Amino acid sequence: MSATSFMTNSPTVDLETIANRLDVPVDRARHTLALLDEGNTVAFITRYRKDQTGGLDEEQIQSVQREANQSRQLADRKASVLKLIDAQGKLTSSLRKRVESAPSIRRLEDLYAPFKSNKQSLASLAHQRGLGPLAEEILSGVSCDLETRAAEFVSPGNELETTADVLAGVKYIIAEVFSERTDVRSKLREIYVRTGRLICTRQDSADDVASLPSDGSESPRGVGQADETTDGIAGELTAKPKISVRQRKRNKLESSLRDYLNYSEALSKVRAHRILAINRGERARILRVRIDSDMDALTAAAADLLIEPTHTNGEFLRECAKTFTARSIVPSLERELRRELTEAAETHAVSVFARNLRNLFLQRPVHGRRVLAIDPGFKSGCKLAALDEFGGVLQQQTIYLIGDDAKRDAARAKIVEFVTSHNLSVIAIGNGAACREAEQMVAAAIEGELQDRRVEYVIVNEAGASVYSTSAIGREELPDFDATIRSAISIGRRLLDPLSELVKINPANIGVGMYQHDVKAKHLRESLDAVIESCVNFVGVDVNTASPSLLSYVSGLNQLTARRIYEYRLEHGPFRNREQIRDVPGIGESTFVQAAGFLKIADGDNPLDATWIHPESYEVATKVLERLGSSIAELASFVARDAVDNRNRERESAVPHTSLPTGLSGDKLSSIDLGELANDLGVGELSLRDILDSLSRPGRDPREDLPAPAFRSGIMKIDDIEPGMELTGTVLNVVDFGAFVDIGISDTSLIHISRLADRYVRDPHEVVSIGDVLQVWVLEVDRERRRVALTAIPPQGGEDRQQSANEVQAPARKRKVAKQKHTPPKSGPRAPKFKQAVRRAAAVARQPAKPITQQMVQGKEPMRTFSDLFQYYEVKQQSDPNETSDE
Repeated sequence: MSATSFMTNSPTVDLETIANRLDVPVDRARHTLALLDEGNTVAFITRYRKDQTGGLDEEQIQSVQREANQSRQLADRKASVLKLIDAQGKLTSSLRKRVESAPSIRRLEDLYAPFKSNKQSLASLAHQRGLGPLAEEILSGVSCDLETRAAEFVSPGNELETTADVLAGVKYIIAEVFSERTDVRSKLREIYVRTGRLICTRQDSADDVASLPSDGSESPRGVGQADETTDGIAGELTAKPKISVRQRKRNKLESSLRDYLNYSEALSKVRAHRILAINRGERARILRVRIDSDMDALTAAAADLLIEPTHTNGEFLRECAKTFTARSIVPSLERELRRELTEAAETHAVSVFARNLRNLFLQRPVHGRRVLAIDPGFKSGCKLAALDEFGGVLQQQTIYLIGDDAKRDAARAKIVEFVTSHNLSVIAIGNGAACREAEQMVAAAIEGELQDRRVEYVIVNEAGASVYSTSAIGREELPDFDATIRSAISIGRRLLDPLSELVKINPANIGVGMYQHDVKAKHLRESLDAVIESCVNFVGVDVNTASPSLLSYVSGLNQLTARRIYEYRLEHGPFRNREQIRDVPGIGESTFVQAAGFLKIADGDNPLDATWIHPESYEVATKVLERLGSSIAELASFVARDAVDNRNRERESAVPHTSLPTGLSGDKLSSIDLGELANDLGVGELSLRDILDSLSRPGRDPREDLPAPAFRSGIMKIDDIEPGMELTGTVLNVVDFGAFVDIGISDTSLIHISRLADRYVRDPHEVVSIGDVLQVWVLEVDRERRRVALTAIPPQGGEDRQQSANEVQAPARKRKVAKQKHTPPKSGPRAPKFKQAVRRAAAVARQPAKPITQQMVQGKEPMRTFSDLFQYYEVKQQSDPNETSDE
């Protein structure tokens, strides 16, 4: 076998090129591709074939697979192009060599472009009218008077009424000849890209929103949520001109596109999210889009390449070159560049969505806590579902947040009743409509009737919950509940185990992407399925509790085999060991090998079944235990104790980790000579290292290393927010221009990319991920547009570093956030964060605040805003000047 290529079925894959492009050794790429071609999954190869791949990670293996597929597609297309050109009788040895050596699909299509059939083109019509000989004379440099010679071809019967008609037809023929020069197209493309600018203007059109995009998904909190509070009161208001739903939708889209109504930017600087936004506006007939370039430079370059300076008919040929450039090259390049920009933007959008989705799916689960799940709503009420530690439904009820005091008091009492009667310790609130009203009621109950209990609440992204509730999966899993209650149950289960619950929902309906609904559905689905499969196999699956949806993403399984495992479990009871999986109909040897290591069995017959160790390595693992002075029985005892500790750890933080068996202690493992032991056991060092890691941490969930969700017990409103405040926020979404953060209010809060760190940040994903809990500071509050601008850069000491970072930020990046001046820290002990926030808020000019009442001072009436808190602070300071003397 060649060291530079690998034959698989056909065609040949150039492994040396792939290896160089990916910066991996050729032999590793070869072994990886061989494993892939044998039908092994990426997840299986990543975890269980490290010795063959040299320890390539999942991303590298996927890259080898992707590059090999592209190489094969290119080879297939080359064969097709050669066959098509040969059928026309135009395939020369020189052309064959150029086609076979084409390095990319784009270069290949450039070579094939002149041979594509183009029926009834202007050039073909000119040929039909007999103008080919005249075009050949002009190109060959025959000296003649063109007007006189053209007059000889005038023929009214051929629609050639004048010499101008004749010469126009000749220009089309010569332009077609010029188009066969692929070197000219490449040079003009370079100029076009370098000088091109993307131009957008407002398109005057009728109220036509037929092309408006429909995202088909729910909006995250703070992004265009419907306000149902107006239900039932519209009749009391003065009648206003009725706006159709279509017009309202168009107005909303126009508002979001206002930055592009008079827009111009160099092609090289246009960001991916702008391309997708512009495309959306163009489809909706709001924007007119074009690419402007330096036509003079293009025409001059074409003439220089195509025409000899001393050519007899140079002047006429330069006119032909101008025609060729304007009518053929520029329109073609514009279509090509628009397509490439869109494809690149879609690829980028999918990658952003995929990264966000991975972070969302791999959020830390909440073990050992009972949950009150709330799916908030106004008109239809809030759906409550009490869940046990495993997601089982204990009770469900509907309450109403709007109405008279009696209704609201009853709703609050019901929340308290659920918490106390079922010993619930956390409340999960969906982030849809009425989220903040539900949050206010929950917070009031926690501070009131539930103050003696350890109860917290958390906002949960409910995107896609309604889709699940009406799906076949939802009806099958929860047949005894209606769709609205299923949504609440899904919200609660997302908190307990995000991965197990989110796999049941089409990922396109989970709002963590960037214009994901403008991306080709097939491309999006394939990419997101790969992400989900990666997440599931990264965490592993308990085969005795997993749903068919979760099982279907396990390496080697599909929807059919997952369903059969599920049905076998229902019929025969829990699996006692991995070998029983072989008894499931449809699970052959190949499927078992691919899946077994990812299917775990807790409390089974063999403690190794609860680890990442593959059954094919059980013999080696047993020998390793013997070498370490341990045994399977000792490991089984440890696994059982550790499982109990894991269940308790969420509830009682003081519970210590179970002590490892003596043979598996850190000191013992660190003293092992891996190379010597690997040789003795006849196993690779990388595989042995994984076996030792699995034995030392059996049953480990990698998500446990991630931060827990941000639990709260109080709320804020946008009116409470002032510049300078220090807050804690959870990252909801990460996009090209920054990160959206939940700081406890219902409105959009954004950290711009230039404010994510005190250094240059090219990609926000380098700094933050979905679910990250950040300390942030308020820069600006736009109450009219209900937006909050944040910074993750500490105000004291970070200004100079931020200035340096700003100087190296991309020049096209617009900074709409005003710079804030912060007071340097005072000497002495640092004041509490709340008092610092009060001081900073006091330094900002604002409208006169409404005075607080005496009842507020006495604690008999709740505060309305942070302004009230500030006034209370001043009153207390005046009454007791020594209270803050240490500051």
